[in-house]
Amino acid sequence: MNFATSAFGSLRVEIQDADGKPVPGFTLADSIELYGDTVARNAIWKDNPDLGALADKPVRLRFVMKDADLYSIKFE
Repeated sequence: MNFATSAFGSLRVEIQDADGKPVPGFTLADSIELYGDTVARNAIWKDNPDLGALADKPVRLRFVMKDADLYSIKFE
């Protein structure tokens, strides 16, 4: 992700299934709060779950931002 936050800002990411239900291990509560100004930062979740389990499945990404700008994302 390419994003920037203020000193008091943050960004968190939740992965949801195609119906909009949070995927266990990738919920907003599991998301590690990110802050700063970066052009290449990965979203991370508690217990570092394996994204491989979501391969070839449709997902939604939910971004929750507080005083932050999100410029671009790359999902692999």
